[in-house]
Amino acid sequence: MLFLLYVNDIPSHMRCSIKMFADDTKIWKVTSDESDSHDLQEDLVRLQEWNKKWLLKFNPDKCNVMHIGHSMATLPTQYVMEQDGQSWNLSEVTEEKDLGVIVSNDLKVSRQCSEAVRKASNVLRLIKRLDKITFLIVYKCCMRPHLEYCIQAWSPFLQKDIVCMEQVQRRATKLVEG
Repeated sequence: MLFLLYVNDIPSHMRCSIKMFADDTKIWKVTSDESDSHDLQEDLVRLQEWNKKWLLKFNPDKCNVMHIGHSMATLPTQYVMEQDGQSWNLSEVTEEKDLGVIVSNDLKVSRQCSEAVRKASNVLRLIKRLDKITFLIVYKCCMRPHLEYCIQAWSPFLQKDIVCMEQVQRRATKLVEG
């Protein structure tokens, strides 16, 4: 709670849109020209000024840029941050894990589906020899959460992703007699 009170004033310093959860901060803006990219860079500078004032350090390895959509391919922009007299270019990523959900720059959820299926399959391999009652308890507690975690945000819409997720559930139901 103290940390949240500590960082609560950051949005008042930003001009671009910002979302914060615990110690994660995301700044974004629809960029159609260089002035929009400049606005984002200015907000990064404001964030660094806040950082100097309140002595909160950023982890350069966790500071990234993701361009969502196709229009940014023609507008290359390099964003820079500075801390303790050193500056670094923010690396551009094509996907990022945010609160356990993998978000890609094309907004497709195939990677999230394959990760959920991989984790659920690993659990299934461990529990397949259990008796029926124990299997059902462990299935509900340890396997299904991997397939259902935050499904409202990344709901699979491609047929291949839906089939992939249903296959692992089908394998599980075949292990239970009756």
